[in-house]
Amino acid sequence: MAAKQTYKSSLSIPSQTERLNDVREFVSGLARVHGFAEDDINKIAIAVDEACTNIIKHGYNFAPDKKIDVEIVRRGNDFEIVISDKGKQFDASAIQTPDMKDYLEHYRRGGLGVYLMKRIMDKVEFNLLSDRNVLRMTKTLN
Repeated sequence: MAAKQTYKSSLSIPSQTERLNDVREFVSGLARVHGFAEDDINKIAIAVDEACTNIIKHGYNFAPDKKIDVEIVRRGNDFEIVISDKGKQFDASAIQTPDMKDYLEHYRRGGLGVYLMKRIMDKVEFNLLSDRNVLRMTKTLN
């Protein structure tokens, strides 16, 4: 039986919202090569966009001169996105699942990024390293 090949690609962007399109295009292109349908590609791009937006907004407080690193690891049917930053440490355990009925009734805005990531992706892990926040999101091609 042949070993599963692993492919890695990476991109670094400055922490600027105008650069989010670069990340979406990078991730979408690789998801397409991996074999995902357009609907899944769009959902993956949303999850990545939410993650990077949260880093820019909350981790770096909109400082435009910081860096966000995005690495794609394709291994077998797994498509893993690793996003890392050196912004303010993020404690994912403090994020509560939103009450969507209440959310919609009160026309709330924002605060759904982590919820969306977890709904879209098959696996979402947040890790705190000594100097970095590392988010791993995996989508498996069926």
